[in-house]
Amino acid sequence: MKTTAQILAAIDAAAGSGRSLPELLCVDCKTALGLSGCVMALMNDAGHQGVVGASGGVAAQLEDLQFELGEGPSVNASYFARPVFHSDLVTAGEMSAWPGFGPEAVGAGVRAVFAFPLQVGGVRLGTLCLYRSTAAQLDREEMASALAYADAALVVLLRLQAEMQPGSVLYPDLGEPLEYRAEVHQATGFLSVQASVGLADALLLLRAHAFAGERSFLEVARDVLAGRLRIPLEEDEDD
Repeated sequence: MKTTAQILAAIDAAAGSGRSLPELLCVDCKTALGLSGCVMALMNDAGHQGVVGASGGVAAQLEDLQFELGEGPSVNASYFARPVFHSDLVTAGEMSAWPGFGPEAVGAGVRAVFAFPLQVGGVRLGTLCLYRSTAAQLDREEMASALAYADAALVVLLRLQAEMQPGSVLYPDLGEPLEYRAEVHQATGFLSVQASVGLADALLLLRAHAFAGERSFLEVARDVLAGRLRIPLEEDEDD
């Protein structure tokens, strides 16, 4: 079992590999706890602000889904300022509590989720969400490790913000999720006009295309904005 100090030392040693510190932490957490995914997101009083680091595509997509739907374990953990644990999504009733997120998570192979709020006092900064492919609770040692990773994630967020450049609002690694949010909203509006559908339906089309192609939400949004992807029209032409 790693301590918070050991976790930070490990990701600091891997810095410069091309991955951000949040991403390095998520990858290390996934490996150490034998998870199917781990993801860190930015949060504030307005809610989910986007993914800042993930261990892989599925974890990032599921966190993106929480951002778009405004529901899920990370959203609840931040809003209620307490950890959210569900050892079996199929039997824990979350299909009804999270009607959009629950079925998608199970469909992606996730059976258990554990989300930790990252905050200082009453200030919400983010969440660390762990995904497991088997229905099982965290045992005592796993829980201790998960809490250590959550503490390390909070330190990483605070450290990155402290290193921001003069005149910057957010450190680059933390500002990217906000840029992502703007691009997704722009793509949703663009697709809504292009396909003559409502914003909700346009968002569903974007999400479905991302999941079907195993691509990130942002990649699909950028393709739509650049005119490289016309989701409904391509499907109509194949009919």
